[in-house]
Amino acid sequence: MTMRTLGNGGPLAGSVGLGCMGMSWGYAESGRNDAASVRVIRDALDGGIRLLDTAGVYGDGHNEKLVGTAIGGRREEAVVATKGGLVVDDLATRQMHRDARPDTLRRQVDESLRRLGIDNIDLFYLHRVDPDTPLEESWTALAGLVADGKIRHLGLSEVTVAQAEAAHAVHPVAAIQSELSLWTREPLGDRSSDRAEDPSTTSAAGVGSPAGGDLVEWTGRHGVAFVPFAPLGRGYLTGTLTSDGFEDGDFRATNPRFLPEAFARNRAITDEVARIAAAHDVTSAQISLAWLLGLADHVIPIPGTRSSAHLRENLGAGQILLTSDERAVLDSLPAPVGSRY
Repeated sequence: MTMRTLGNGGPLAGSVGLGCMGMSWGYAESGRNDAASVRVIRDALDGGIRLLDTAGVYGDGHNEKLVGTAIGGRREEAVVATKGGLVVDDLATRQMHRDARPDTLRRQVDESLRRLGIDNIDLFYLHRVDPDTPLEESWTALAGLVADGKIRHLGLSEVTVAQAEAAHAVHPVAAIQSELSLWTREPLGDRSSDRAEDPSTTSAAGVGSPAGGDLVEWTGRHGVAFVPFAPLGRGYLTGTLTSDGFEDGDFRATNPRFLPEAFARNRAITDEVARIAAAHDVTSAQISLAWLLGLADHVIPIPGTRSSAHLRENLGAGQILLTSDERAVLDSLPAPVGSRY
């Protein structure tokens, strides 16, 4: 696998990482299988994936424990990324609130280290900016944990360009993680494909903020990695889902883009992706990832999966070369129907 760097001076990571959240919560939780997920994570390491993405709130600590188990005896092969600044209020409903006060972040880092069973965290993200705590205070506290040796590199999740600038002036930002895919393009400065609300006016703790510019361009110019999460549109862009296939409790069952009318109208996106995939004799998932990888050399998508077969598909995306005409078609796909939260 081609290697990409997590920021200037950061660790090498494969061009594709592994998002581990769905192994613990969010999607079809009745199918959760910890032993199988551990095998998938180890298969990922065998296949050259290094970047493993988790967070303290994923399953309220469960996902970090799972990743910790999987990397036991293989710590040097993995680049472990986790996050803090969100607190779970109700595990069953996945209700959370933002808390990025310095004392909270210091406690969460210690808890993450314990659950992961490691001495330091390769990349620690501020999961969301807390509107009640100045970003500079949160970031200064995390920079202190870098100085203490508990964290190697710092990242931000779902921030604006202005917030990235403010944090970078205090301590180098190694990576920025935001949702980016063929149907969520707001980090490219295109508001037409994303209607996320401002976090200061919404009760949904996980909702990010409008980027206020081209985050992908900003990261490239400042030597920062850009890490797209949900690069396959939470499974929609694979073309394999049905609108009535979500169990109770699955995040997508009530997501605006997955409601029946929106689901059907959004086929205009997946049909075009499938057409290009057929021309290459690959899957729609692979085309979706190839489009992201072709944006810039500092982009490292983290598709999630609980399947070793899908993992192998994701690994092969870096070998696909889209023509300029194909990229133009993908670039001009219609905006999705429905907001992302």
